[in-house]
Amino acid sequence: MSQTSDLPDAAPLPRPLTSRGTPRRVGVEIEFSGITEERAARLLARDLNGAASEDEPGHWVVSGSDLGDFECYLDSRPLQKLDREGFGAQLRELARSVVPVEVVSDPIEVAQIEALDQALVSLANAGATGTSGGVLLGFGTHFNPEAVSLDFADVAPVLTAYALIEDHLRRIAGIDLSRRLLPWVDPYPRALVDRLAAPDAPADMRNLINTYLEHAPSRNHGLDMLCIFAKIDHSRVARVMDMEQISARPTYHLRLPDCRIDEPGWSLAKEWNRWVLVERVSENPALMARLKAAWRDHRASLTTLRSDWAGRVKTILQEAGL
Repeated sequence: MSQTSDLPDAAPLPRPLTSRGTPRRVGVEIEFSGITEERAARLLARDLNGAASEDEPGHWVVSGSDLGDFECYLDSRPLQKLDREGFGAQLRELARSVVPVEVVSDPIEVAQIEALDQALVSLANAGATGTSGGVLLGFGTHFNPEAVSLDFADVAPVLTAYALIEDHLRRIAGIDLSRRLLPWVDPYPRALVDRLAAPDAPADMRNLINTYLEHAPSRNHGLDMLCIFAKIDHSRVARVMDMEQISARPTYHLRLPDCRIDEPGWSLAKEWNRWVLVERVSENPALMARLKAAWRDHRASLTTLRSDWAGRVKTILQEAGL
């Protein structure tokens, strides 16, 4: 990971306030291995002026820090139920080679992403490793940015913008091979993009949710919309999805396919800025119209490779000054 002095700034959102006039916040989830949940909690507490404690076996919390509270735990529900002694302890230690430690933040201000980046440098220096540590280490980084509102006019453009530029985002992110081989963060099906870019695209929230559930009924997408859709219309989502692991909340769930905490040049702010690009695109109706028309033209050609579309998006964004 970059040294503290090299970390980039986190770009502000084009619409930094909710419709209620409050600052939009973002929750952050980071997966890695190489150090224990206890070590991660103690380092975060030290660097962010909090207090680390184990509130239950294997589940550490950092409370009262400059960035609020954090949870630190081994990211496997079955493992969390194992005994702390004997065979259970041995299984937990063996699992650490493939099961990540996860750090989950309270919702923080966008400007505070940089402070969290600085704290992650300490974790990397202590031995935290990310996706590149092994072919099976499909560890990710997740952002949960609060939506401006739950209205169709605020939600639909963001989903559509992401769907249109996702292939470009995946290309510039240089997704690690382990994440491309494992089905944890699949790209949106092109049939969903077809519907969102169509002249008769969904025109209200009910049809937007139905379209998403028809074409992308899975949490394993780069932009998981099930949490926000469950907040908007829980019963509609529950008719299609198993709700056990879907937490209804007024946030988008951006599932970045890599965590590169131990690599030079990587930072939360750099990854966050790609989300800001999505929202900037969504706020530009003329650009959105051009991308939709370009997508329809692309899909009408004899071959419709994702790599070709990614290159076309890059050109369109560059011409728009993005």
